[in-house]
Amino acid sequence: MARKKWIIASTALVVAVAGGGLALTAQPAADGQGGQQQDERLPPDTAPVVKGDLSNSVQADGTLGHARQRKINAGTPGTLTKIAGEGDTLERDDRLYEVNGRAVRLMYGTSPMYRTMKAGDEGDDVRQLKRNLQALGYGAGLAMDDEFTSGTAAAVKRWQKDHGAERTGEVGKGDIAFAPGPLRVREASAATGDELAPGKPVLTVTGSERVVTFKLEVSEADIAKKGTEVTVRLPDGSTAKGKVSSVGKTAEEDQGEQGGGQDRTPKIKVTVTFDDPARAKGPDQSPVTVELVGETRRDVLSVPVNALLALPGGGFGVQVVEDGGGSRDGGSGGKVREVRVELGMFGEGRVEVSGGGLAEGMKVGVPKI
Repeated sequence: MARKKWIIASTALVVAVAGGGLALTAQPAADGQGGQQQDERLPPDTAPVVKGDLSNSVQADGTLGHARQRKINAGTPGTLTKIAGEGDTLERDDRLYEVNGRAVRLMYGTSPMYRTMKAGDEGDDVRQLKRNLQALGYGAGLAMDDEFTSGTAAAVKRWQKDHGAERTGEVGKGDIAFAPGPLRVREASAATGDELAPGKPVLTVTGSERVVTFKLEVSEADIAKKGTEVTVRLPDGSTAKGKVSSVGKTAEEDQGEQGGGQDRTPKIKVTVTFDDPARAKGPDQSPVTVELVGETRRDVLSVPVNALLALPGGGFGVQVVEDGGGSRDGGSGGKVREVRVELGMFGEGRVEVSGGGLAEGMKVGVPKI
């Protein structure tokens, strides 16, 4: 009699199990009595039916880094006389760099710095400037609208005076650069003494907040919804809690770290932010492990995925070993019967099962590991 063919617990086969596409079959008992052909029907090994909580959490390899990488380009020509250092964290009004001894400072906003703002001008960039002046203590009494008024010019002059700059009442590309929030300097794109030209990169920066990025196979993407809770194992062995902040909308083939990997499975990019950013310690671009906390089913029966058998005519079952709980290698005897089961959630190498008279503690057949 042909021996059983067991389902191997791999991600690809889990998907196939869920779709009912496997061709593995369980052989019916030769005598119709559910397991009297002991030598042929006893499985290579057994595992218990377990009752408890089952989670479909997923683990993935990720990278610790910072979000929103971008370039800061020169706004005016001249000689670079000072520049922020690698790893520096810069906040509102901090100096990014200097050209000919004139500081270019960071202001917060999403509109780009594209002109010299002066009295009479209007626009979103003017509103951004006024909001920054107010946050720095120079804009008391300013209306938070998009008009550059004489009051705005007076606030600008007070700001310029405190920084020892010429009090023009105007702000140009040689004075400030806008970014959405605090920045971290990843690297300098120029060195002091270099001649700058408008549009030439000066700094490569990121957001200041630590994040983790990783990739998931498309088949696992449903678990990585925005807001999904995660646990990140950091380089020093500690863990930190976080949540999925963004999920890519386009799947791309994974080319491996050097672009020459054999794994061409389509994957999506996922970004995680930390609940407590101060706990996210470790060198930039360090490898980390991410565990996504998915659905949890309480007090369910489960068996190892590789205990499943595809039954003749469709559906799935397990091989229950009774009266001794032996295996073919163990030689301790026992009876064997196949029972049909309904499948529930997959997770942690196990699958939720119901039906067939299964109960906690029963033994089911599995391949020899």
